[in-house]
Amino acid sequence: MIFSTLEHILTHISFSVVSIVITIHLITLLVDEIVGLYDSPEKGMIATFFCITGLLVTRWIYLGHFPLSDLYESLIFLSWSFSIIHIVPYFKKHKNNLSAITAPSAIFTQGFATSGLLTEMSQSEILVPALQSQWLMMHVSMMVLGYAALLCGSLLSVALLVITFRQDIRILCKNNHFFKKSFSVDGIQDITKGNNVLQSTSFLSVRNYYRAQFIQQLDHWSYRVISLGFLFLTIGILSGAVWANEAWGSYWNWDPKETWAFITWTIFAIYLHTRTNRNFQVTNSAIVASMGFLIIWICYFGVNLLGIGLHSYGSFTLT
Repeated sequence: MIFSTLEHILTHISFSVVSIVITIHLITLLVDEIVGLYDSPEKGMIATFFCITGLLVTRWIYLGHFPLSDLYESLIFLSWSFSIIHIVPYFKKHKNNLSAITAPSAIFTQGFATSGLLTEMSQSEILVPALQSQWLMMHVSMMVLGYAALLCGSLLSVALLVITFRQDIRILCKNNHFFKKSFSVDGIQDITKGNNVLQSTSFLSVRNYYRAQFIQQLDHWSYRVISLGFLFLTIGILSGAVWANEAWGSYWNWDPKETWAFITWTIFAIYLHTRTNRNFQVTNSAIVASMGFLIIWICYFGVNLLGIGLHSYGSFTLT
């Protein structure tokens, strides 16, 4: 009873803190800079990290096993992983380009975990025999950490594509407008106004320079985070294969979860190849990573809706 109450308290505190962090982010977007709120989102995510850590430890103590046996526990662990990814750049004194992604991701996953859909799953149950193994912690933790890192990196690639395509569309529209004005009767008068054009061009060149720098930073962080997530995913798949051989007598069975995990691994292997190959543009690798974002959710969440296969322990039915 005490552990259950403590778990509920920590769940509500962490959810409330993340909500406040997102509110502060929105305020700082509307107002240029408020000195008192400068470090507040990072400190809030650190508090969230400790609350979720306490929640997981509490559940571990009273259940007697590492809390990664169903969808509810894996969503809480996913939220914990997002908070870790958020605070690592803060402690390394790097500019945190992930904050706009990790905080909403943490509140989304934790909000869904604590929703009414997973109420039955959150109740304590005896672990099924197939999950009573030391490989549970190794395999599932690596997979969920990999999902968290790959989701963050993919969202950075989506942001890169949005900024790049908006810039290309804006340049195309301006070029069309320029040619229309040049070949019109009034175009000769417009061309004579060169001073204003030069001033606006210099302003746009500075603006484009900073935009290019920001795109380069997004690409850099996306590559680093996806590389880390790919490493976690690889370790998770390999440890899962060893565990499967011990539990079911076969390293690979091609059930829906395993198949989509392999597809996810393949997509991000293609991303790493295109990203490190100089013959491909940055946008090409970003498109692959954006496709990977959808594939991850199918692998992690969509397959659980089917409730079939050897990995159906964390499935649930929508009512």
